[in-house]
Formats: sequence, C-alpha cells, structure tokens
Amino acid sequence: MAEPNALADYLKSCRTRLDPRALGYTLERRRTPGLRREEVALRAHISPTWYTWLEQGRGGPPSAEVLERIAQALLLTEVERAHLFLLGLGHPPGARARPPGGITPRLQRVLDAMPDSPAMVRTMTWDVVAWNQAAAAVLTDYAALAPSERNVLRMMFLNPHTRAAQFDWPSVARFVVAVFRADVARAGATTAVQPFVEELAAASPEFAALWRGSDVREFGEGLKRLRHRELGEIELEYSAFAVDGRPDLAMVVYNPGSPADATRIRALVAARARRG
Repeated sequence: MAEPNALADYLKSCRTRLDPRALGYTLERRRTPGLRREEVALRAHISPTWYTWLEQGRGGPPSAEVLERIAQALLLTEVERAHLFLLGLGHPPGARARPPGGITPRLQRVLDAMPDSPAMVRTMTWDVVAWNQAAAAVLTDYAALAPSERNVLRMMFLNPHTRAAQFDWPSVARFVVAVFRADVARAGATTAVQPFVEELAAASPEFAALWRGSDVREFGEGLKRLRHRELGEIELEYSAFAVDGRPDLAMVVYNPGSPADATRIRALVAARARRG
C-alpha cells in the first residue's frame, strides 16, 4: 500500500472534479467543487464515516471490493481505477471481463500495418476479437466463423482443421492450456471464466483432462510450425504484447521465420484479395 495521504489526496481530487448537476444533485449550499463525501459514500454503498476516514488517511487499507465500489462511484476510467488500486492496495486490480466488442480503429490499423505478419487480439478468455489479413490467410479465416467459434481454445480442441495444422498437437494443446490457466489467474478471472471452462470440458475430454492438471506457462515468445493447406510447412516466430489500458486484451504477432516465408505469406494474402 502507498502512503495513506497519497490515496487520500487522489480520492479528494477525483471527488472534487465531478459535476454534481450531471449526477442529479443541486448546487445549493455547496462551498467546494464536486460531490460531497457523503454523496460519494452513498453512491459507493459504504459508510460515510469510513469514506471520510479514507480521505483523511485513516482507518487502514480498504478492501478490493470497497475500492471497486468507489471507482464506480467516482466514474473512474480503467487507468484511474488501476491507479486507485495501486495506491490503496499496492497492486493493480484484476482484469474485468468484457463482452467481445472489437478494438479501437487505431489498434486495428496497427494490425493492418503488418501485411506479412499474422497478428490478432484476444480477450482474457482467448476470444479473438480482431485480426489482420495475414492472420486470416495463415492462421484461421476468422470472418468465416461465428463469433462464438472465434476462440483459440475452442478451435484447438474442437476444430479438426486447427488440430491438423499443428505439428505436435498434444504438446501444443498442453502449452495452450497451461498458458490459459496462468493468464486467467494473473487477471483474477478464474471465477469469470468458469462457465466457459465447464462448457469446453464437457465438449472435449482432452481439454477436461488437461485442465485438471496444474501446469502454468508464459506465452512470451517462441517458434511455431504449421502445416498450411496452401503454403505447406511454414515457420513463424511469435510474441505476445499487452494492450495498454485494456488489461482484458492481449495482442499476438507471428513474424515469418525467414524472408522466403514472408514472401509466401505476402503472395497468399494478395491471392486471397484477388479472389475477394
């Protein structure tokens, strides 16, 4: 936990910048800008005395649940919420699952700026929400799938084409499950992903068996070999990146393993574009 005064000062700053009128309050008898402490406490469903102590640097560290309520009451953005948790508890909050809804146009342009490198963005439950043309050509034609089917784990265990493309499917499957387990634990999303895990375990005994294990791995970076239906064998170097401001998202980029592979990918993407 940071110095109590740092948390107190930040809470006061966030409270005083809010417009009471926009939240349904009047401006009568207000001597200072923003909401009153009692109003923030009411919005956060906590004791006014407890909130006052927090703004005074007293009362000890708040719980994650209390900080979450205060963040909502103060209308904090994701980065502001993360800063609040760092000040209050000394660590960032767990990522919040969001319905798959795509990415910003700017991030899509980042993906599109890599014409030879398959790249995609996935959620904490590994739903693919964005991709570039190279990813569609080399990895999976995501646009041809229903949104519910654009999930890395679902494709790995239930899609025969994805399975056949792996050089060593058992090893890849173990790696994917171990990384997924580590990802959801790091994001504090174990409970949030439980319905998905139960659904996939019911559909795939192989996934169920691996999920009962305890292996955890880091995705990081490495080498991936695929059997592509048009390109034949192809080698890719992969790296994973966090998406700033979106702890629920990760970007994965697969760079061609050689200049020759880059040329082959470029030709495939061009041929797909000509076919429409």
